[in-house]
Amino acid sequence: MDTTDMGEKLKDVLVTAEQLDQRLAEMAEEIDRDYAGKEILLVGVLRGAVMVMADLSRKIHTPLEMDWMAVSSYGSGTKSSGVVRILKDLDQDVSGRHVLIVEDIIDSGLTLSWLRTNLLSRGAASVRIATALRKPAAAKVEVEVAYVGFEIPNEFVVGYGLDYAEKYRNLPFVGTLAPHVYEN
Repeated sequence: MDTTDMGEKLKDVLVTAEQLDQRLAEMAEEIDRDYAGKEILLVGVLRGAVMVMADLSRKIHTPLEMDWMAVSSYGSGTKSSGVVRILKDLDQDVSGRHVLIVEDIIDSGLTLSWLRTNLLSRGAASVRIATALRKPAAAKVEVEVAYVGFEIPNEFVVGYGLDYAEKYRNLPFVGTLAPHVYEN
């Protein structure tokens, strides 16, 4: 799926596929420097982080393992509810491990703040966060994010793993939808 497939449903492209690829390569270099001599446990946050996790992990040269969590702070709308629920927990023990949480987007920060605290309480040696996108204007709590792909405006976005009503995750770019899409 690309911009031509979207037709009138697409309002704007905020971050192109090429920009995402380039920035993830830069983030991987930073991660390799920061974790030199260590092993990393990448923890992807389902479902949105699938694309970021796949692309970022292939660019990292440091030894790593992967695991997944599904946490939810969204209903069916476009705003964070602030209530975090674990829908799928990790399969691996994080005790003594260097954990790098991989996210698609950080807006309010509530989910990531909770998740970071949760993993540290399980005995992780360290917990850092990498995200493809961050909305500084939407922050409700301060979350230290070690690796940020792009800071974007406080708009609802789709593509590159992000969805609206489970659609548009497979767009290779990040964009905004035309207002009439939300009205249907």
